[in-house]
Amino acid sequence: MKDNNDHSSLGNPFDHRQSLIHGGHCDCHDCQPSTKSIITSSQAGPSSAPTDSDAMMDRMVESALVRGMFGHSDMHRRQFMKLVGGGTVAAALASLLPMDAIKAAVKEDLGPLEKTELDIGFIPITCATPIIMAHPMGFYERYGLNVNVIKTAGWALIRDNSLNDRFDAAHMLSPMPLAMSLGVGSSQRSFITPAIENINGQAIVLHNDHQDKRDPQQWKGFTFGVPFEYSMHNFLLRYYVAEHGLDPDQDIQIRVIPPPEMVANLRAGNIDGFLSPDPFNQRAVFERIGFIHVLTKDIWDGHPCCAFATSATFARENPNTYGALLRAIIDATQYSSDPANRSEIAEAIAPTNYLNQPVTVIEQVLTGRYADGLGEVQNVPDRIDFDPFPWHSMAVWILTQMKRWGYIEGHVDYQQVARDVFLATEARDVMRELGYDAPEETSRNYEIMGKTFDYTQPDAYLQSFDIGRS
Repeated sequence: MKDNNDHSSLGNPFDHRQSLIHGGHCDCHDCQPSTKSIITSSQAGPSSAPTDSDAMMDRMVESALVRGMFGHSDMHRRQFMKLVGGGTVAAALASLLPMDAIKAAVKEDLGPLEKTELDIGFIPITCATPIIMAHPMGFYERYGLNVNVIKTAGWALIRDNSLNDRFDAAHMLSPMPLAMSLGVGSSQRSFITPAIENINGQAIVLHNDHQDKRDPQQWKGFTFGVPFEYSMHNFLLRYYVAEHGLDPDQDIQIRVIPPPEMVANLRAGNIDGFLSPDPFNQRAVFERIGFIHVLTKDIWDGHPCCAFATSATFARENPNTYGALLRAIIDATQYSSDPANRSEIAEAIAPTNYLNQPVTVIEQVLTGRYADGLGEVQNVPDRIDFDPFPWHSMAVWILTQMKRWGYIEGHVDYQQVARDVFLATEARDVMRELGYDAPEETSRNYEIMGKTFDYTQPDAYLQSFDIGRS
C-alpha cells in the first residue's frame, strides 16, 4: 500500500502511515504537495482527521496516550504500528485502560473552548522556536486551536499589541511580563508567563575589526546593540561588562535595535557589537561581518531568554482556551528540547513567513555545531535549549537586575511578583499531565560568572555589586 503520510497532527495515532508532528500549515520538504500523496475522502477512512470538537478531543486523548508510550518519538511509534499493526495496539490499549472514561474526564476537565481562532505575535528569532514550529507542525491543531502566528517588527509592538488585546498571546522577552505587570516602561496591566520558551541561545558578537580586543576592559567607548531594554540581553550584557570592571552606563553605549537590524548595523559600523538573539549572531558569521566572542550560556548556563505570555484577563476569561494553548506550547517546547528533532524544526521554521533565514544558519544554532567566525567549528549541543518551566527564582534574578540598573525603584516584593507572573506550579501540573518530568521545587540558586545568586536574599545580592544604580 502506498504511504499516504498526510502529516495531520490529529491523524489516527494507530496508523503507521500518518505523521502526528506536522499540520496543515507545514511547508517543509516532506509536506510539499509534490512529495505527499493526495487522499480523497473515500480513501481516508478512519485515518482522516476529526471534524467536530468532540471527535477532535477524543483524537487528542488517543494521540497523547500513544505519543507518551513512545517517548514522543513519532518515528518509533510509526515503526511499531507498522510492525505490530495499529488495530492490535488500539485493542490492547483499550483492554488496559478505560478509554471512554478517560476521554469523558478530559472533556469534563477542559470543557469547550471559548475561542478557537487566536492571534499570537512573535519576533523572527530562534528563541521563538516552539511558538513558531507549533504552527506548521500541527501542535496548535492537536489541541483544537486555529492559531495565526503574526511576525512582528519589534518588541515595543509586541508589548503594545498585547496591552491593547490585538494579540491573544505573544512571544515575549522574559523580563517583559514582569515589567508590564509592574507598569514599568508602559501602562500597568497584569501579564503571566506560564512557560519559558528557551534557555541559553544568545551570544555577544563583535565586529571582525575587533578580533584583537577579546578582553572586555578594551571595550571602553564601544557601542553595543540589544533588542530591548527589558530583555535578558540588556541585563546579561550589563552584568558581563560590570564583572569586568566597566560601567555599562558610562564606559560603553547600549542602543536598542530590533534583532533583524542587528547585522546591518554591525556591517555599517553603527555598533561595535551586540548581544542578540539568534539566528542573527550566526548570521553575522555567515556574512563574514562578525565573530562570536562568547555564548551567553558561558555567562549563565541555563538562563531564561524568551517566554510565552498572555494577559491575566485572557486566561481568566478563556480558561479552556488558555489551557489548550498552554498544553500546545509545552508540548512544542518539549519536542524542541530533543536534539534529534532540531534539523527537522530548522527546516519548518526557515520559510519567509517565519524566520526567513537560510536553513544552514538555523541548523548551526539549533544543533550547536557552528562556525565561530574565528576560523574554528564549535560543537556546543546546548548552545540553545528549550525548557518550559518558569522558575520563580528566574523572575527574582531579573527583578534584582531591573532594580540594580534603576528600572524600578523602592521596595520590591520579589517573591510575590515572581509567583504572580511566573506560573511555575501551573506549568508543573500541565507538564506532568502531558507525561513530562517537572521539578518539585519552584526556585533554586544559580552560579553566574562564578558568583552565587541566592534567591532568598535578593537585597543582599544587590548590595554585593560594586557597580550599579541602586
